[in-house]
Amino acid sequence: LGIAPAITTSGELRFGTCLLNPPAGYVLADLELGKRFVSDLLAGESVRIEGDAPWLARAQLPESGQARLAIHVGSAERLPVADELLIYSRNVLAQVCAEVSPQSILESLYQAGLARQSLACIVAPETLMASAALRETALELAVPLRFVGSDAALLPVAWCEPGNGVVLGVAAAPLEPETIGRARGRLAVIGLGPGAAELMVPAVKAELARANDVLGYETYVRMAGPFRDDQVMHCTDNREEMQRARHAFELAAQGRSVVVVSSGDPGVFAMAAAVLEALHESVDPQWHSVDLEILPGVSASLATAAQAGAPLGHDFCVMSLSDNLKPWSIIEKRLDLACEADLALAFYNPISRSRPWQLGVALDIVRRHRTPQTPVVLGRDIGRPGQILRTLTLGELTPEQVDMRTMVLVGSSTTCTFARADGMQWVYTPRWYGEKP
Repeated sequence: LGIAPAITTSGELRFGTCLLNPPAGYVLADLELGKRFVSDLLAGESVRIEGDAPWLARAQLPESGQARLAIHVGSAERLPVADELLIYSRNVLAQVCAEVSPQSILESLYQAGLARQSLACIVAPETLMASAALRETALELAVPLRFVGSDAALLPVAWCEPGNGVVLGVAAAPLEPETIGRARGRLAVIGLGPGAAELMVPAVKAELARANDVLGYETYVRMAGPFRDDQVMHCTDNREEMQRARHAFELAAQGRSVVVVSSGDPGVFAMAAAVLEALHESVDPQWHSVDLEILPGVSASLATAAQAGAPLGHDFCVMSLSDNLKPWSIIEKRLDLACEADLALAFYNPISRSRPWQLGVALDIVRRHRTPQTPVVLGRDIGRPGQILRTLTLGELTPEQVDMRTMVLVGSSTTCTFARADGMQWVYTPRWYGEKP
């Protein structure tokens, strides 16, 4: 359901709040000591509150100014003790002007008497946006990394300079890092796989969940959903790849988290190449500072092969029969050489209304090198509702049996078939070549 579970305890039922789970912007210092503290409260002890804890104003706590037990809220480093529930406020920012190590920031906090748990974010100039070392520092300290321009005004804080190239700012209340400067933009090029949700890799699902913007061919974007109301979809025609890639970098350069969607794998006749080409051509330093990642997916050829068995179990060649971006003469030459090399073949974009004749020509080339008994697998919409898988021979195959949504796998000279229990056939290409070992 996309919600966080609330685990009720006797303390929550009694006091109307879970003392061991403070709200966003605050963090409990020691859970084990906290359990003992709540147990003492439940046994009848009273409590005094030190520091700013606005969420406790509505709680039914047995308060007393002379109580032995205390709830202390602040950012100063303190040693946890049994009669104190210590809660740190995340109200400290560390501003740096150069790459710094996690240890440098920790030493600065120590010298200033501030708790590590109170660190809310690291702030750096935009010129360091591409710094991998700074990103590692933020990851190790588990805090956001925000970037500001030279003229940016930070939130009102009390500044101190303990040294180590770090300047600390302490706010009166917990900080909201997303209101300070901007994050480093992120652009992920993802592959949805063949279409079934269970065949989408977990990293891709996580990337879609964190995205601010999702770009792609409308059919693929809809497949990637559903999306939250705050996520923006940018749907374009399937042939607008370079415009889509440039738009993605423009959005990511603003500090947004952007996803470009491909079906299958983004690096197989899909958007990864276009995104990298757009970056290669760009001289905009903001584009080159974007955190770019390409996340794989299950390609249609692999999904179809898995349904049929292992027709691509040995060396194979993957080809697109579309001549929209390369001359047909190149396709013919590559296909002839791949057939001569006795590679199993996987055909993407095998036929369309604008290219009705090319598959027939391609099959004529294949037949110069393969026997009519060569196994062929046709997979239409594999991984989607209404998928169709067929096994036949090269002699039986005609262009009329194929459309643009069909993956065509043609076996090599060693590809074998045998009957399955469901009446279909298993197809596989052995790992050995020549005489069987």
